[in-house]
Amino acid sequence: MHVLILGGTTEARRLAELLHGTPGLTLTSSLAGRVTGPRLPPGEVRVGGFGGAEGLTAWLREHGVDALIDATHPFAGTMSFHAARAAADAHVPLLALRRPGWVPADGDDWHEAASLADAATLLPALGRRVFLTTGRLGLGAFAGLDGLWFLVRSVEPPEAPHPARMEVLLDRGPFTLDGERALLRRHRVDVLVTKDSGGAATAPKLTAAREAGLPVVVVRRPPVPDGVPVAADPETAVRWVDEHLTGR
Repeated sequence: MHVLILGGTTEARRLAELLHGTPGLTLTSSLAGRVTGPRLPPGEVRVGGFGGAEGLTAWLREHGVDALIDATHPFAGTMSFHAARAAADAHVPLLALRRPGWVPADGDDWHEAASLADAATLLPALGRRVFLTTGRLGLGAFAGLDGLWFLVRSVEPPEAPHPARMEVLLDRGPFTLDGERALLRRHRVDVLVTKDSGGAATAPKLTAAREAGLPVVVVRRPPVPDGVPVAADPETAVRWVDEHLTGR
């Protein structure tokens, strides 16, 4: 039996660790290749795209994949829809592994945005020194906000277009609450922008912003394709594999 994990997340790596070594199971993890030097999961790993839904369908058929798990980032919406189409065309069961989104707590001042462009329209009324934690892609949405200053945190250096007044902080989570508190103070941040990625690794910034009384612009995540079952954690995904492939 062959399971393909569309990975690149902490949950995908943990799932591979849980499934690796299962008797009779062939495991392949696929990484997009956007990050230099990623932490590789156990088992066979392929790096790079498939060539859209058609390419993924062909790969599933060619390699005899019996189950597909979409454990990509919650904001990798295009890949998730390609996975849904490919799984349907290749008649392969599909599961989406998605960490739960964040939930506002008492004292939070959250402003929801449907997209990065929508988030950019909200910023001028909320602050002038922006801590932008949405990653290196899509910074062009903020490029026209010349009156604002941005601290951009990402794993890889961002490329143009991007805001004119910008300082880049290259770092990778998990982050600590003390570290996030100090960062907000040091850079005199007065508004935070984040995607609703969920998980604990980058959540301390939300607590630090709440303590400082800062507004937070939260970009909503795209929906999982209709009809695709969702697991909230790797352990649930393991049980799904067991149920679908062993009949237990």
